[in-house]
Amino acid sequence: MELFTDIEAQVQALRALVGDALEPADLIPLIERLDDAQAVDALTAATALVQSGERIRAAATSVIAARSSREAGQAGLAQSRGHRNVASLVQEITGSTMAEAGRQVRIRESLLASTSASVSSDPPVGDPSSDDESTRAEKPVTPWHAGLDHALLDGRITSAQHDAIRQGLADPPFSDELEHECGTEHGCDETVHDALMRELWEVAADQLVGAAAHDTPEMLGSAARTIGDRLDPEGAARRFQERFSRRSFRVWTTADGHKRGAIDFDDEGYAWATTIIANAMRPRTGGPRFVDAEEKARAQALTDDPRTNDQLTYDLFLDLLRTGALADAPAVFGARRAGVRIVQVVNGDGIAGPIAHAEDHLHSFPAAVAQQQTCDVGTVTGDSRGNPLDVGREHRLFTPKQRVALAIRDGGCRWTGCDRPASFGEAHHIDEWVRDDGRTDIDRGILLCGFHHMQLHHGGWRITRHEKQDFLLHHPRGQTFALPPRPALRYAWAGVQPWPKRFRAAA
Repeated sequence: MELFTDIEAQVQALRALVGDALEPADLIPLIERLDDAQAVDALTAATALVQSGERIRAAATSVIAARSSREAGQAGLAQSRGHRNVASLVQEITGSTMAEAGRQVRIRESLLASTSASVSSDPPVGDPSSDDESTRAEKPVTPWHAGLDHALLDGRITSAQHDAIRQGLADPPFSDELEHECGTEHGCDETVHDALMRELWEVAADQLVGAAAHDTPEMLGSAARTIGDRLDPEGAARRFQERFSRRSFRVWTTADGHKRGAIDFDDEGYAWATTIIANAMRPRTGGPRFVDAEEKARAQALTDDPRTNDQLTYDLFLDLLRTGALADAPAVFGARRAGVRIVQVVNGDGIAGPIAHAEDHLHSFPAAVAQQQTCDVGTVTGDSRGNPLDVGREHRLFTPKQRVALAIRDGGCRWTGCDRPASFGEAHHIDEWVRDDGRTDIDRGILLCGFHHMQLHHGGWRITRHEKQDFLLHHPRGQTFALPPRPALRYAWAGVQPWPKRFRAAA
């Protein structure tokens, strides 16, 4: 659908819902009269209208930025209107924050690169030299993010999703940026290497654009960073060391006597801190429900505690400092002791990949970090989709090792658009034990957070799966949604294949 045709369709949809002649002050009373479905339709149409405007704004920002280049000096478009740069002009016109204006500028730089390559790749009409080999060699190569830019202009992703993916993946390590080994008998061909890098980043961007239909910008950004680390393990190790070197813990007293503190975490320290907090605060923040009577009573006591979550976290931190290695696990950590589980994929020959990831949130780590960790549940092996440990009907409930395996395979709640990590997950049988003669096998189980597990059982939803294909989520009213693996995990399982075919399986 053409852009303005789409805009007109959304305007007509809104007019049909709230009327034509109305004052802005009448909006809330009018929408309050709508039923639930109509209210959702109004939000959907308004969002589509805003996204169409975003596409125009992104294109306009790109053009304005090109006319406000540093080379243009005071004659630049932004400068001639009294602004130091295009971000300042965008901020004034849109009324946005500095961070939002910065995002718009980053997007325009991406769009300009794609547009310039596209225009330059078209030979002049009637130019006989356009087919000359030397002329073709000088043509700029289409950037890897061109498909991502087109997805923004086509309305398939928002500007926030575009920026999250673009920033998360960063740029490929082309041959002029680092030394590398191609792993071929014929040595290293820089042109082949660069083409491969571009293809891998294009595939990753395409995968993330597909996930944007149900994932938030935060989820896309996290997945993009993890995928980028897997595609560029040398860069991942370098970035890990850079964050490690910036680690700091600072305390100070303000002029009015307030005692303050600030922590800049390295990756491993952050994983430990967030895991400890999540385990201790789980009853208050929606983690798995407890079936043991003693654990349930302890969880209820924490839920009833009058302290705020921040106060509880602070007291937990001080308890850890006071008790240290002699901490009483039930008293300090809650129902279960926290631990960071690092997942490293090993192929059939026992060769481990260069990048591992945390079970919670899927943050990536260099292999050296994984080698330092001792896994308290032993080795878990499985197929290329991470499906291990089938026990049939020998057990009614999933075993502890199977729950670990589910967490490793699913990476968190599999419900569409949910960002809850694995530590918040509960194992759900997609086949009922009695009704369907269900088996307690990994491939017949799925990880769901407590909220979505309750919604599934009490809201008329159901999840099915044919053999080992994608899980399907069925809405009570008949809609069906695929529940594909998280994008970052596709690359984890693909990582056991030989380079350079390693990540093509993720497509």
